[in-house]
Amino acid sequence: MRNIPLLCLLFSVTLLCTAPSCKKDKTVPEPTPAKKYIIFKFKFDSTLARLNNLGQPAVMPAGHSALSPVFNGMCAHYVELDPSMYTAIGGGPVLYHAPETTAGGTTAIDHSKSIIKGNNEEFLRVPLDSITPGTYTYLRVSLAYQNYDIRYKYTYQGTPYVFTGTIASFIGYNTYINSYMIKTQTLSPSAAAGGPGNHLQGYWGFETTALSTTNVLDGQSPPGATTVPNPIFATSPIPQGSCLVTGAFSSPLVITGTETADKVVMVALSTNNSFEWKDANMNGYYEPAAGDTVVDMGIRGLYPSVQ
Repeated sequence: MRNIPLLCLLFSVTLLCTAPSCKKDKTVPEPTPAKKYIIFKFKFDSTLARLNNLGQPAVMPAGHSALSPVFNGMCAHYVELDPSMYTAIGGGPVLYHAPETTAGGTTAIDHSKSIIKGNNEEFLRVPLDSITPGTYTYLRVSLAYQNYDIRYKYTYQGTPYVFTGTIASFIGYNTYINSYMIKTQTLSPSAAAGGPGNHLQGYWGFETTALSTTNVLDGQSPPGATTVPNPIFATSPIPQGSCLVTGAFSSPLVITGTETADKVVMVALSTNNSFEWKDANMNGYYEPAAGDTVVDMGIRGLYPSVQ
């Protein structure tokens, strides 16, 4: 009986130390804020202004015709933000530079690693905290490849037909091409077009199924014939033969470094009569069998906006 008070005391202490007030405090970590991004999406728009290399309204040359293609996809090779019209190429944040190769001799875009995206699709996502805070008034995007459908005319046994064909157009400064898919057909560049290897701006392939027969052909447009709009050419020119298209934001892009939400940039590209050819008989139809030759497949303007 003499041990009862001691047992009661030990029992009481045990109860006290198992109560919530005796538990060790645990610090709950603050949640890590989710990373925010600037997201770029393509938009192909045939209603936008058709511009020339200087970013001015373009006039159709005599003896030429053109049409607005239906785009399937586009590939960007380089993306840069520029603070002003005086910023030289590379002077603003470079957000993306696609893989290149020397397999063909000189440095060229590696088409086998190209990322091709369609209308309203995201083609680039960059963490906002990786970009120097500032106000950016211009966007530069080097376009490397485009794929689209066109209407063309073909006359068989005296009867004219209008069909749809698919163009694979390489408009980057220099592209290493071993083989590529146009629509359903895989094509290696023909010997007449230079064969597999490096191809300067303007190489193209064409696939069509007409009268139950699928045909492919390819070619090379003349040097310097591809339009690359740059409205700030006088103060910030681009290299000859590149497809570094430049456009002013509808409202300047402001990056503070403390963003709490993603920013989405719609990269609207003018496809207004962007497929242009020498029209042998000036009938307004692309008609390869009648002697029509492709001269220009350049995008006709860049109109970026922050959503």
